[in-house]
Amino acid sequence: MTGTAEFAVARLGPGDLPRFRAMNTLFGAAFDDRENYAANPPDDAYADALLARAETVLLVAEGEGKMVGALAAYVLPKFEQARSEVYIYDLAVAESCRRRGVATALIEALRRIAREIGAWMVYVQADTAPEDEPARALYGKLGTREEVLHFDIAP
Repeated sequence: MTGTAEFAVARLGPGDLPRFRAMNTLFGAAFDDRENYAANPPDDAYADALLARAETVLLVAEGEGKMVGALAAYVLPKFEQARSEVYIYDLAVAESCRRRGVATALIEALRRIAREIGAWMVYVQADTAPEDEPARALYGKLGTREEVLHFDIAP
């Protein structure tokens, strides 16, 4: 892959199990969290059902015969108005392919999908650690920053 963005973005769907598995491998490597992304992968039936859901948006960027980036998002129907939001849950680019427009292309593909379904907003959360500064810079370039707190509540 060169700096001229020689990659293609595709949405995963039913039957894309090999690319689904490659996506999880990419996330595990990019986030240095192989345990959560690969230790207990979903079986094929679960993964195929997930791939078939319109509310699950899984995008991959592929170039030079390999996966170079991936984005996982969810369409969230709202209750206060008849509209939806799209939440970017994970976004990663292979280390060797960063700063080449892969993440921007993935987000732009998601924005097109959001417009097609009539979503009113796409949003993403970003960590505040120093190593996450490139992600925050990208999101700041594409959108408006809000200061929020995030809480994990065990079920």
